[in-house]
Amino acid sequence: MFVVGLTGGIGSGKSTVAELFVARGVPLVDTDMIAHRITAPGGLAMPHIAAEFGAEFVNADGSLDRTRMRTLAFSDETARKRLEGITHPLIRAETEREEREARGPYVIVVVPLLVESGAWKDRANRVLTVDCSVDTQIARVMSRNGFSREQVLAIIARQATREARLAAADDVIVNDDTPLEELEAQVDAHHQAYLSLAKGETES
Repeated sequence: MFVVGLTGGIGSGKSTVAELFVARGVPLVDTDMIAHRITAPGGLAMPHIAAEFGAEFVNADGSLDRTRMRTLAFSDETARKRLEGITHPLIRAETEREEREARGPYVIVVVPLLVESGAWKDRANRVLTVDCSVDTQIARVMSRNGFSREQVLAIIARQATREARLAAADDVIVNDDTPLEELEAQVDAHHQAYLSLAKGETES
C-alpha cells in the first residue's frame, strides 16, 4: 500500500486536510485516534501504564488520567520517555495493522510528531506537511482549546520547528487562513499526484 504521512504542528489544520482526503475516497489511519484508543477503558496500554506509573494515573473508568499524565510528562522528561516506551510500540503495531487492512488507492496516515519520531521518513512513501504561521497556530489553538498563549507556546516549543517540518516534507499544503475552496484545490492536486504515484508503484 502506498503510504502518505500527513503531519503539521498543533493548530495547522491536519484534521481538516485529512477529512478532505477521506471525502475523496482515501482511507485514513490516525495515530492520535489510536493513542486515545489504547489509553481508553480496556485499552492495550492501560495495564502497562498502571504498573509503571501507579493507579493514581488511571481514572475510575479505567482510562488514562490525561490531565495528570500531561502535567507529569511536561515537567519530567524521564517520565515522558517511560510513557512513550509503553505507547509508541503499541501505536506502531496498531498503525501497521490498520495500514494492512486499508482498502483504497493509497492510505493517509496522520502522524502529528512525524518529524520528531525520526522513523517515519522511511515508513512513508511521501511526507505531506500542512503548514501555517506560528501566529496562526497560536490563534487557532487558543480559540479551539481555550488555552492561554503561554500554554500554546509551551506545546509548540516541544514540537519540531516549522522549518524542520518543511525540510522533511515532500509535499506542502498551505493552510494559513486559506479559504476552504483553495484548500480543496490543493488537496485535489496532491490527490491526483498520489493516485498516479500509487498506480506506478503497483505496476512496477
